[in-house]
Formats: sequence, C-alpha cells, structure tokens
Amino acid sequence: MTWMHGTTSAGVPYTARAATRPDAPIVVGWHLLDPPSTPAGMAAALPLDGLDAHVIYLGLPLSGERAPHPDFEALLMSGIDMVTDYFGPMHEQALAELPSALAELRGTLGASDDSALAVLGGSAGASVAAEVFATYGASHDIAACVLLNPMLQLRPMIDAMGEFLPSPYEWTPAADAVATRMDFVARAPELAHDHLLIVEGSDDEPHFIAAVREIEGLGIGEVRFVDGVAHPLAAWPEDAGAERTEGAKAYDRIAAEWIAEATVA
Repeated sequence: MTWMHGTTSAGVPYTARAATRPDAPIVVGWHLLDPPSTPAGMAAALPLDGLDAHVIYLGLPLSGERAPHPDFEALLMSGIDMVTDYFGPMHEQALAELPSALAELRGTLGASDDSALAVLGGSAGASVAAEVFATYGASHDIAACVLLNPMLQLRPMIDAMGEFLPSPYEWTPAADAVATRMDFVARAPELAHDHLLIVEGSDDEPHFIAAVREIEGLGIGEVRFVDGVAHPLAAWPEDAGAERTEGAKAYDRIAAEWIAEATVA
C-alpha cells in the first residue's frame, strides 16, 4: 500500500492511494481536529485495510498546514469567533472544495469515471462528510457515508468548550445560523440512506454521544457503539508513525467492511 502526499492545484492538502484497478470504489475522507488531525495521520490510523479502493483523505480548511494559529490552544486563546470565523467557514469551504479536488485526484489515481463513491469523516470531518452526503449525495451518486465519532451538532460542542475559551461564548443571530446549518440531528432526514453508518465510542464526550443517540432513536442509518473508545482515534502526542490504537483498528475494520458491502456493483 503506497500513499502519496500532496496538494491539489487549488491548494487542498491530501494523502491518497490508488486501488489495484481503475473501477474500484473511491473513498473520500476528512480527518478529526483531535488526533488523527491531518490527512497523513488519518491514512495511518484508518488505512481501510483490506479494502481495494482509491482512498483520498483531504485536509480540512483552517487546520494543519492551513491553520491560522500554531495549535488549537492558540486558536482558542486568540479571541476568534469559533462559530462564525472558524467552524462555519471550515465547513463551507470543505464542501466547496470537494468537486474540483475529487475530479483532479480521480485523474491522479487513475480512477474510473464509473467508480462508486463513498464518503467518510471523523468528528469535525464527519460533519463535513455528512454535509457532502446531504448536498451531493444524489448528484454524485454517493453510495455510502461513514461517520466516526461525529460532530453532529455544533452548538452543544461550542457550549462545552466554554471553560477553555477566554470568556463564555455569546451566541448571535449569525452564529445561530451556522449552528442550524450544522445540526444534523435536525437535518437527519437528509441523511436517510440504507448505507449510512455512524460509529461512536462509548467513552466519547457526552454531547457527541447524545447527538448520536438521537439519530439512533430516529431509526436513520445504522449506529454502532464501540466499547472503550474515546474521541481521538490516535494517541497524543500525534505521530503518524506511531502504533495504531485498538480503537482505530476496530473502526477501520468496521468502515472497510461497510464500504465494501455498500459499493458492490
């Protein structure tokens, strides 16, 4: 398995690998902001072992090499509006970047125009994957969506971050609009699909688990809980060369099997 690392012509960082055949499925994924927090880190933690697919991990805007601050702590302390200046723009830009990035990397990898497409993401990257699925699912014939420890609602996460911010977050109409856009519990019908899978760790933060439980209660997609897994899917401090966590191995098996079944012609 040989991974390539680069940047698209539009400036989107990626880590990708080609399948053994052009018509194999294409998986496009986005990383977490916790480890693994880069395309390379995502490829190391979740290589989708055993799945013969063209795999593309894209970098989230405003993170990694495109981050406006040296680390997330500095971002929190910067006074930036975490909703309207960070999570909202990250979400919108990632959605906008996908079509051209996919088209370019499809050619780079030698993938067929007829290859089935699946999307995958973790945490904030799962929010992007959910948006892509809801927005482009029909136009791009997306066959499967896998959400790992997903950020399905922005508002509870921002409120939970209050103790780490210089002052409690004050919601404005503009921020409310972003939170509404990023509320995939309220938008759950847009995600309804036989091949939607949500994988959630039993030791994740309560607001993440609560949103997943709400989706589960609506009977949309399939929800699986994995015992003993917290929010990160790689160890701190982050090192793409470090041994994979047991949680990442379990998630990788689940995701690879799900995508393989969903993309069978």
